[in-house]
Amino acid sequence: MHISPQSPASSLHWQEWVARHGEVFFLYARQQTRTEADAKDVLQDALTESWTKAAGGLPDKAMVFATIRRRAVDLGRSMDRRQRREQTVVSGQADWFLPDFSLGDTRHALAEAVMKLPPDLREVLVLRIWGDMSFPAIAQLTSVPCSTATSRYRYALERLREHLAELQP
Repeated sequence: MHISPQSPASSLHWQEWVARHGEVFFLYARQQTRTEADAKDVLQDALTESWTKAAGGLPDKAMVFATIRRRAVDLGRSMDRRQRREQTVVSGQADWFLPDFSLGDTRHALAEAVMKLPPDLREVLVLRIWGDMSFPAIAQLTSVPCSTATSRYRYALERLREHLAELQP
């Protein structure tokens, strides 16, 4: 059975796919952008582009992550150019994770530790844990050797362990 991109069955299948993977894609978009609003814009553009490239089928997750990353870089460069033109100084640092404090101090401490990771370590950690991507896929997405992606993941976990160990009595 062939499902055309405009058919109700295709739309339902797409909606289910987005519902299943949308949070992970949003988390990754949030990691790649400066604000939540930018992340939403980048994600919407990336999903639309991915849907189009997949000709109405379901796109490969790695392609969606790559599209999010590319769109976020483009947006960041555009914003930087505008800021330079306007000579506006941006103060403060964006929050990468918004922890749910009702779940306790450990989760808050972990969220803070993840925010403090260098961007290259944080990106690999998010793609591996929340994105459920393989190291070869992460390596291809981030344009580094697979061994580098694996090392970055290991270093990120070590730093998180050290930070959480400091909190134990």
